[in-house]
Amino acid sequence: MSDQQHDSDDLLQQTREGLFEFFRVFPFFKLMGFELVDVLPGRAILRASWRADLVQPAGVMHGGVIASLVDTTIAQSMLLTPRCIEAFNRGARIVSVDLRIKYLRPVSEGTIICEATTPKVGRTITHSTAVVTDSAGKEVATGDSIYMIVEGERLKRQ
Repeated sequence: MSDQQHDSDDLLQQTREGLFEFFRVFPFFKLMGFELVDVLPGRAILRASWRADLVQPAGVMHGGVIASLVDTTIAQSMLLTPRCIEAFNRGARIVSVDLRIKYLRPVSEGTIICEATTPKVGRTITHSTAVVTDSAGKEVATGDSIYMIVEGERLKRQ
């Protein structure tokens, strides 16, 4: 293994560990009860559990929770890719441009798992997909998203 490959592997591992730590403390993820199960370049898995405070009036998990889980999992699937690491190092960030969710069955108990894949991160635009399954392995939702890499100076409020 070359020194450059070793440095790259070390950076990837440090970034991965940082994502797990960030996930444990970020307020929105804690509020929603999202748990980062695994993250690799181009792939991420998150988990969320049914809770009475996350339901809509019919008693099933609110669609917004599932949509947020899909959006968050897709974002995580991008973060360890070389393109995103390089962009983040110069101050860029990723933002959702489009998010589409198809709800397939209600979630009225238990845990759901979302797995997202990002086959390729483009220079600016990236398309990713996700599948949400329940504890029995049945699909409860699918989703896809378009993300954009936005340079740091464009993120400043005007």
